[in-house]
Amino acid sequence: MPTPPKTLRAGLVQHACTGNRDETVARTDAGIRQAAAQGAQLIVLQELHTSLYFCQHESTELFDLAETIPGPSTEWLGGLAAELGAVIVGSLFERRAPGLYHNTAVVLERDGRLVGTYRKMHIPDDPGYYEKFYFTPGDLGFEPIDTSAGRLGVLVCWDQWYPEAARLMAMAGAELLIYPTAIGWNPDDTADEQARQRDAWITIQRSHAVANGLPVLACNRVGHEPDPTGQLSGSQFWGSSFVAGPQGELLGQLGDDPDVLCVDIDLARSENVRRWWPFLRDRRIDAYGDLTQRFRR
Repeated sequence: MPTPPKTLRAGLVQHACTGNRDETVARTDAGIRQAAAQGAQLIVLQELHTSLYFCQHESTELFDLAETIPGPSTEWLGGLAAELGAVIVGSLFERRAPGLYHNTAVVLERDGRLVGTYRKMHIPDDPGYYEKFYFTPGDLGFEPIDTSAGRLGVLVCWDQWYPEAARLMAMAGAELLIYPTAIGWNPDDTADEQARQRDAWITIQRSHAVANGLPVLACNRVGHEPDPTGQLSGSQFWGSSFVAGPQGELLGQLGDDPDVLCVDIDLARSENVRRWWPFLRDRRIDAYGDLTQRFRR
């Protein structure tokens, strides 16, 4: 594996999705090419980027959207990675076996090889986000993936609310924390509530950067996707994809329109930040045993 660069140019591809796979894939393809044209060595895609966010309702027919890994999408993304000379992080609905499905991130090296996968560990089950119906919780643990762009701590969406996931990736040597995401608000919520939700989403991920002394990359989709059942008002995905440095500083952020963000990340900075703020040194690992409990009274 080549030595990772000290300064990494990373790209995030944020777009709306449609019910037409070919059209949606074409948008992703165009975004990847735009990021590569801007010099991105690492390109991160949003969660489940080949389709609408189908988990707004439960339907056994929607399992037909799933695909094997390796499969059509890894072949497509691997071809792009090799053509453009960039590492690509994608997010797919994995068909592992009949009746066994995962929400899985894939990492394609710049020579086109599939070099790693991560299966989403934390699975939500809320109105409009019925993921437990579709996805079996991940069983690959929190293991970084080595690439020419660095050691990637890839997590997925709901994982981003859990400091334990970020910490375990950091403890395993991740150099970057990466979160493909599909999150939005209910259009019926008040503007104040919508703002609180978005701000909380940004804050928790910036806190992972601070607590672990690592850059964080979060890529979210945009656009309104209606609830196919008509029972709810659908989801308005808020975009706001961003990159934060190891002190939580925002290095770049998008709005709520389709766009591509390219940011230069100083990978050497994490070493200095961890010397100034040695959180890993001062952890009381002798006193954390109760963290494995569900709850303590």
